Amino acid sequence: MGAFHAYDIRGIYNVDFDKETAYKVGYFLPELLSADKVLVGRDARESSPEIHDALVKGITDAGADVYDVGLSTTPMVYFGTANYGFKASVQITASHNPAEYNGMKVSRENALPVGLDTGLGQIKEWIEGGRPCPPAQVCGKVHPMDIRKDYLDFLLRYKGDWSGLKIAMDVSNGMASLFVRDIFGDGPSYIYEEMDGRFPNHEPNPLVPANVEALRSLVAETKADVGVIYDGDADRVMFVDENSRFISPDLMIAVLGHYFLEERGEKGIVLQDIRSSKAVGEYLAPMGGMMHTWRVGRAFAALKLRELDGVYGGELAGHYYFRDFFYSDSGLLASILILNVVAKMKAEGVTLSSLISRIEKYQNSGEINFRIERKQEAMDAVRDWFMSQEKATSSMDFDGYRVEFDQWWFNIRPSNTEPYLRFLCEATTKELLDEKVTKVREIVARFS
Repeated sequence: MGAFHAYDIRGIYNVDFDKETAYKVGYFLPELLSADKVLVGRDARESSPEIHDALVKGITDAGADVYDVGLSTTPMVYFGTANYGFKASVQITASHNPAEYNGMKVSRENALPVGLDTGLGQIKEWIEGGRPCPPAQVCGKVHPMDIRKDYLDFLLRYKGDWSGLKIAMDVSNGMASLFVRDIFGDGPSYIYEEMDGRFPNHEPNPLVPANVEALRSLVAETKADVGVIYDGDADRVMFVDENSRFISPDLMIAVLGHYFLEERGEKGIVLQDIRSSKAVGEYLAPMGGMMHTWRVGRAFAALKLRELDGVYGGELAGHYYFRDFFYSDSGLLASILILNVVAKMKAEGVTLSSLISRIEKYQNSGEINFRIERKQEAMDAVRDWFMSQEKATSSMDFDGYRVEFDQWWFNIRPSNTEPYLRFLCEATTKELLDEKVTKVREIVARFS
C-alpha cells in the first residue's frame, strides 16, 4: 500500500499498486462518499486504460454507475465533479511523475479533495484488512459523458487579447494538448504538443530545470515575450521570462493580483503555501490582498481556500487555486489569466522580467532536499539552533516549521510524497543566505 499518500494514490504501476488495488478503490469509493454515480477520467499513460477498466469494474460491482469522460486533464474532472453535482470522481493520473508511474486523484462533492486524512486512509485500511468485495445484486452501468466543450467554454470566458504577445509553449506531451490550440490558437510557438504518455522528450515535471531547457531555448529562438510549460495532467503551469529565465512559481501569485485585486477589485484573502516568498505578501498588500499561509498540497489548499472564501491562491509547485473554479486548481486557467496580465503589461511597455523584478526582493535558496531517516529530529535541531541565536518575528509549525527573522526566514518540512526533508530559505543578501544554508547543511548532516 505504498501508493497511498497525503494527497492521492500514486506510485510505480505494478510495483507500488496494481489493477487489483484499482478495482478495490473503485469498489469502496461509492460507500466511502455515499455516491451512486462516479465521474471518471484518465490521462494518456500506457497503464491508464488497464487501471481505468479495473477501477470502473470495481465501481459498477459496488452497484454505482460510472460516467466516463475518457481522456481528460485533472482540472476537467474537477470541473465535471462540481458543475454536474457528482459526489465522487476519480482522475487516473500520476501528474508530473515519470511514465512508469500512475495513480488516482479522488474528489468528493464540490470537487473537494479526498486525501489520506479525509477518506483515502479508510480505503487503505479496508484493503489492507482484506475486506471482501462481493458484487452487488444489481451492478452499475457505464455512461460515456462528453464534458470537454463545457469545460472549454468555461475557460474561454477568461480569454484576453494576446495579439500583441509572442508566446512559446511546451505542452510536455501531456493532457493540456486537449485544449491548447482551442484556447491559444495558432499564435504561440508550440513544442511537444502531441499527447504521449511515454513522455519521450522530457519528464512532465517543470520544476526540474532540465525539463525546461527546451522551452528556454524556444523562447530565445523565437524572441518570445513569455514561455509557458504545463505538467503531465495540466493542473500545474510554470513560466519563463523573455530572457529565458525560469520564474519561481510562487511569484506568479503576486502577478495574479493585477487581475483579481486590481482589475476586478476583489480585495480579500490570498492563499500561499508555507514555502512561498515573503515578497508575495509584501507586493499584494497595497493592492488589498491579505495573505494567509497554509500547508502544501491540494488536499489542504483547496479546502482552506473554500473555508476562508479566499479570492485565489497558489503554491511554489505551480498550482493555482481560484474561487471562480470551485476553489480548485487549473493550469490552463492560471495560464490564461497570467498571460492576460503579461499582455496588458507589455502594452504599457513593461516586460515580464521587469514585472518580476518589482516583486522579487530576496535572495532565495530554492528547495534543498536531504535524504535522511531522522527527519523530525533534524527539523527540531534546525529550528532550535536558529531560535536560540536570534529573535524570531514569526513562527509556524503546521507543515514542518517556518520561522521568520528580521533579515531572513526558512521553512523545513518532511516531504509528503518522497523520502526527503525539504529546506528553503530567503535572505536580504546573498552572503547571509549562503551563511544560513551552510549552517543548515552542517546541522542536518548529524542526522544522516
